[in-house]
Amino acid sequence: MPNFNQEPIPVFLFLGFLESGKTKFIQETLEDKRFNEGEKTLVLAFEEGVEELDFSRFPYKGRNIEYRLIESKDEMNVPNLARLAYETKAERVVIEYNGMWLVNELFQNMPDNWSIYQVMFFADGSTFMNYNANMRSLVVDKLNICELAVFNRFEKSFDVQEFHQIVRAISRRADICYEYTDGEVAYDDIEDPLPFDVEADHIIIEDSDYALWYRDIMESPEKYDGKTITFKGLTAKNKRFPDNCFAFGRHIMTCCVEDIQYCWCVAVWDKPVETEQKKWFRITAKIKVQKHKLYKGAGPVLYVSSLENADAPEKEVATFY
Repeated sequence: MPNFNQEPIPVFLFLGFLESGKTKFIQETLEDKRFNEGEKTLVLAFEEGVEELDFSRFPYKGRNIEYRLIESKDEMNVPNLARLAYETKAERVVIEYNGMWLVNELFQNMPDNWSIYQVMFFADGSTFMNYNANMRSLVVDKLNICELAVFNRFEKSFDVQEFHQIVRAISRRADICYEYTDGEVAYDDIEDPLPFDVEADHIIIEDSDYALWYRDIMESPEKYDGKTITFKGLTAKNKRFPDNCFAFGRHIMTCCVEDIQYCWCVAVWDKPVETEQKKWFRITAKIKVQKHKLYKGAGPVLYVSSLENADAPEKEVATFY
């Protein structure tokens, strides 16, 4: 492959299903002179919808913007994407992604110098519930990484709480926006208190709350620093672990059986630890947020004070519901 330019290229990623409003938002974004100040921009469309970009409405008549259509997954590979960026002299990339493709497929095929800068998810409020009911795994795939979820074509009769709960079951950090059919735009301000007391010095995590707690501590570990925690889990260990360390956690299902993962924290204890599969323990430990070789950087490390045998939870696989 030619030695293409390796300068970092920011990527703006727009997710959603066909006719969800992605193209309209990209059009409005590129019309905004605060965003489009003349940077060479490569727009990559991974599906072709009814609506098309109108270059005549862009600043500079769109002379700084190049549009390319990726029609099949065969075209989504590192050499091809790097070539397109090189040929168009792209300083940034705007991607309108195919809603039927998994986001991780894109990430695995992006050039190393492409860096995700912003991720937004768009959905037609009138069809979103059908997608969520029939293609739940694809909805989770998109909402799981987005910073903003936009529900457009939203009717006053729609239940905001229902949309809110679907997003929050997947992500607590994504902002939510509703664009009503009458032109009104409203941001979701519904507060979601956690089902456990984060302010307590000793936090007890009930079996049914493990998934919520695990996501929260991984998103905001600093608020747990110095706290004592008690919860049930399974131990695990392999040759990468130092002698005094083991993994402690539970399996979590986000949307379907195929996505069940063992979600764990590093635990430190100088006593021998049983790692028999399916043997449950109740751990009490002090949390310290610090760098550890088993994390990619800093993370919550459990300094164990007790590890006791326990009965299995009623539902051994934790969920967000």
